[in-house]
Amino acid sequence: MGEVTVVVLPGDGIGPEVIAQARRAVDAVAPAAGLSITWREELMGGCSIDAHGTALTDEVLAACKSADAVLLGAVGGPKWDTTDPDKPRPEQGLLGLRAGLGLFANLRPVKPLEALYDASPLRRDRIAGTDLLVVRELTGGIYFGKRGREGDMAYDTCAYSREEIARVAEVAFRAAAGRRGKVTSVDKANVLESSRLWREVVTELGASHPDIELEHILVDNAAMQLVSRPSDFDVIVTENMFGDILSDEAAMITGSIGMLPSASLGSGTAGLYEPVHGSAPDIAGKGWANPMATVLSAAMMLRHSFGAEEAAAKLEHAVETALAQGALGRDLGGQMGTQEISDRLLALL
Repeated sequence: MGEVTVVVLPGDGIGPEVIAQARRAVDAVAPAAGLSITWREELMGGCSIDAHGTALTDEVLAACKSADAVLLGAVGGPKWDTTDPDKPRPEQGLLGLRAGLGLFANLRPVKPLEALYDASPLRRDRIAGTDLLVVRELTGGIYFGKRGREGDMAYDTCAYSREEIARVAEVAFRAAAGRRGKVTSVDKANVLESSRLWREVVTELGASHPDIELEHILVDNAAMQLVSRPSDFDVIVTENMFGDILSDEAAMITGSIGMLPSASLGSGTAGLYEPVHGSAPDIAGKGWANPMATVLSAAMMLRHSFGAEEAAAKLEHAVETALAQGALGRDLGGQMGTQEISDRLLALL
């Protein structure tokens, strides 16, 4: 059997609850895939601030660097909210992890399942046939730029290099080649110089992918088109902050942000896998959290880091079947809890 190590970062809020169920699901399919998984649990986020005074310790980052993959629950909560720039925040751990592991491309698939069409705030005819992938640049832009305060003024700098843009755009073009062959690049080139460079580099790279259709769209227009014609999109590639916002908007096409997985990848096979939803501190400990997005994130881990396509497909099929059979959490208008949903998935597996 292939022996692999996965660092598990349950994090805060509902993170530990959904991570526990994702581990159950992976353990159910791993042996048939020839995988022997060693799970190594570590602290990251608010829980790490409480224990160590920082959201991500050097020791945990080193453990993640040496692992074959990292599976994350969620981080953050009102307990650690602060506007003091000198105090640690849980999100700093996530940013440090992405930068430290060199994870520059975030993949967020959005494919509403027919069983959930009525859970979406959009009409059935709007979302029918939607199957898109958001590829978000993850280690550059305004989240990593120079920032500070001078008197009554605060500033955050958005900067991108040609290399940073080209490498994430290449991920998008390769993804489109295995899908419907269309890339939509989102920017704000009518205002921002960084976006003008973005459009220039993506256009140049597009010339080396003649079989892929490339279109450019401004971010405000993209936000409107995502809710008016989501099925027209195939692969969306965009910079860090735009991707953060648009992918959460796209989440509601599925009916719940609790249904969306994500993968953060670099130049190798190791990656960081996490549900798109947050830590939901208001329901933490109540047993209400929907674990499906975390299970789907674990499926992406099996596929992208371990090449276990059949095992990944089993998890995805179990989620789709469970939903079709009415296994709906409170986020989808149902009454099933975390453990009950997980038990249904394990029975199907």
